[in-house]
Amino acid sequence: MKIISRRDFLKASAAAGVLIPAGQALSRVAYAKALAPVQLPKPQTTGGNPALGLLEKRSSSRDFAPQPLPVVVLSQLLWAAFGINRPDGKRTAPSARNRQEIDIYVAAPEGAYLYEPRGNLLKPVVEGDIRDLTGTQPYVKTAAVNLVYVADTAKMDKAPPDQMALWMGADTGLIAENVYLFCAGEGFVTVVRALIDRPVLAKALKLRPEQTITLSQSVGYPKKA
Repeated sequence: MKIISRRDFLKASAAAGVLIPAGQALSRVAYAKALAPVQLPKPQTTGGNPALGLLEKRSSSRDFAPQPLPVVVLSQLLWAAFGINRPDGKRTAPSARNRQEIDIYVAAPEGAYLYEPRGNLLKPVVEGDIRDLTGTQPYVKTAAVNLVYVADTAKMDKAPPDQMALWMGADTGLIAENVYLFCAGEGFVTVVRALIDRPVLAKALKLRPEQTITLSQSVGYPKKA
């Protein structure tokens, strides 16, 4: 094994983008080499934290029955996704700097709606079935509803484009995972996707230039074997 000097080690670390205080560099490396693997106990998914049971059942499915969702289920689904859960208006999913820039559009057989969490209502956007526009895969036409996540960049205080993209992507993912957990707990199936003809769907939903479609997510009853 080749032994390098402390100076060469620090230069190599800096070149690799690793910032380690000079007085701690070598001692930290030596400490890491002394560590051994840690065998973790098996996760307990029953009889304890119910969230662990939901995570055990969390999965993606593309097999949907055509049965529509009752309005009470749709209300609970959307609240779980990104509803208001505190008096100060904060939501069930976090968002960068609490900008709450993600809107949820709901494509159902009769039309498309915008979810308004403050009034707990669905605001009509377009009449008619546009479920087939929410993705490029055939199953989107059969899912009871397709949720379309739209980032309103006007709420993001003119953040740099790379930071804006990171925020909206992360915030959408947090909402989508809430939907996964709701479906796991209630016996519904879901799948999130990025394969979308965004210009076509944006036109159908009458989006403004400041609005960007991030992902869409199908939700429905499981198809019986």
